Amino acid sequence: MIEDRNIGSSLEDFLQEEGRLEEARQVAAKRVLSWQLQEAMKGLHLNKAEMAKRMHTSRSQLDRLLDPDNDKVQLDTLNRAAAIVGKRLKIELVENVP
Repeated sequence: MIEDRNIGSSLEDFLQEEGRLEEARQVAAKRVLSWQLQEAMKGLHLNKAEMAKRMHTSRSQLDRLLDPDNDKVQLDTLNRAAAIVGKRLKIELVENVP
């Protein structure tokens, strides 16, 4: 019978030891935001050209915003995109748990 217990360390522990935990969190957050925006656009039947037009930006800027690997996005751009799809951006500080 196998005991129900953790063996080894968690992925989070490993990333912390490697000094890459914050980087992984940033990448994950950007990927989630990109996915959420794309799903909201689909729900509203908005293509990229129309979304860019409503945001008063270029299609290439929107592509950078929707690129899950591009974490260099300004808050005002995220806020504009969220508003257009009927959402709001929520950012908060949370306790840093060791």
